[in-house]
Amino acid sequence: MARKNSKIRIIPLGGLDEIGKNLTVIEYGNDIFLIDCGMAFPDDDMPGVDLVLNDISYLEKNASKVRAVFITHGHEDHIGGIPYLLKQINVPVYGTRMTLGLVEHKLKEHGLLLSAKLVRVRAGDSVNIGKDVKVEFIRTNHSIADSVAVAITTPAGTILHMGDFKIDTTPIIGDMIDLTRLGELGKKGVLALMSDSTNVERPGFSMSEHTVGDRFEQIFKDNADKRIIVATFASNVHRVQQIINAAVKNKRKVAVSGRSMETIIEVAIMLGYMTVPEGVLINIDAIKKYNPNQIVLVTTGSQGEPMSALTRMAYSDHRKVEITKDDLIIISATPIPGNEKAISNVVNELFRIGASVIYKSLSDVHVSGHACMEELKMILALTKPKYFIPVHGERRHLIQHAKLAELMGIDEKNTFVLENGNVLELDEKNTKITGNVPAGKILVDGLGVGDVGNIVLRDRKHLAEDGLIIVVVNISSSTHKILSGPDIISRGFVYVRESEGLIDSVRDIARDSLEKCNSGKNADWTTMKNSLKNSIAHYIYEKTKRNPMILPIIMEV
Repeated sequence: MARKNSKIRIIPLGGLDEIGKNLTVIEYGNDIFLIDCGMAFPDDDMPGVDLVLNDISYLEKNASKVRAVFITHGHEDHIGGIPYLLKQINVPVYGTRMTLGLVEHKLKEHGLLLSAKLVRVRAGDSVNIGKDVKVEFIRTNHSIADSVAVAITTPAGTILHMGDFKIDTTPIIGDMIDLTRLGELGKKGVLALMSDSTNVERPGFSMSEHTVGDRFEQIFKDNADKRIIVATFASNVHRVQQIINAAVKNKRKVAVSGRSMETIIEVAIMLGYMTVPEGVLINIDAIKKYNPNQIVLVTTGSQGEPMSALTRMAYSDHRKVEITKDDLIIISATPIPGNEKAISNVVNELFRIGASVIYKSLSDVHVSGHACMEELKMILALTKPKYFIPVHGERRHLIQHAKLAELMGIDEKNTFVLENGNVLELDEKNTKITGNVPAGKILVDGLGVGDVGNIVLRDRKHLAEDGLIIVVVNISSSTHKILSGPDIISRGFVYVRESEGLIDSVRDIARDSLEKCNSGKNADWTTMKNSLKNSIAHYIYEKTKRNPMILPIIMEV
């Protein structure tokens, strides 16, 4: 049972100074609550890594105190880490209908659905966790249906986490964000507000999703002679619905490409969040039965992901779709920071083929799901928090949001730009950062979780940048004299046949190094290998100014 005078502790484990891995820990007394549990996609400096998770060692250490996970919405950067969390700490997961539909599909893939404790809630619901804590789910608008903010009320005060949100007065599905309830919470008193910082640099208000639907209809009408391919986020159910609506008005069939897109559309239709007239959706294998101008293809790849459907189409590597000069491609998304180059490469390849391409800088084919400056100010004005903590963004976003809060009258001493792992302890009287907990990155490569560490990444980068030289030599087990070799194998460094002089010199240096070790009676394997590596590395750098990885293989015969 929590003590009435307990302080609240807020510990972000992910989502700050980055896009993705959203996971916030709220502690009160002996209870720990989690808001979201996401993942991130690897950066360019993580070769071979499939996805990035949060370090949850702090939660594992305090597993007996973890009571529940509250999910704000169904995007991967908020739900992608749930299967990995539940494998370690099996606690109830609270979410709305659409959100849990996507979580269920993910848990099924991991074989965890039967053991998971999923609790469905609706916007407006409240749940009591124990005697002291009430959790309320408040309707918001975002680029995926059924998004909510989470308010955790304790005797020490109320923590309001907005999740990802915007203010859309004319949403595609459901009602607009519940500003009335947010205002009521503000009157009662919000101890701390945690608010989405993604679009803090954009002035004004974000546009309604309806504006994109109108634009789609006009584009479809103006390009009646072309096959239309639309790339967007798989999770943006509202966007896909509007693409389907425009297709129906223009008497086109709709096919889907991309596993994540197929999954989310299936879940959305099953749960009633998408309405598709019978006969409109067709299998991608059936597109050849129709004229190209009768088809709309909805696909993944709006971020230029290397293995996505649109990228494979652009590079003529898709098994079922070949781009031609008679195609119109619409990229209906804004680049996530860091993806600009990848998207540019895909667009250039599409133009190279001769296709027509429409993207955001040419037309209003995308609106953001995140609040802009005036919307963020409105939330601050309604909720009137004592303390403000900007979340969900890079450092520049967090700092700009903190300055915006100060402009709205929140004392500079009461705004906290945190880092992942910071422990912020607060109550009505005072607040301070009291320490740090582990909050690093866990890298997933294939089926391995956490088996790719800094050393492995360093080696992969080394191999990618400078290549590899393997030195193979057979020595006598009794005399340690060279019986055969050294043989030099180069991979990713130089082509042997074109660099015979360099390879011959490396071979001579390797032989001299081994003979020197043998003559000095330093014949243990470690000494011989180190001597080989050092002498060869010194020579190669002197001649080429490069540092390939050198791997000696010494075999006793």
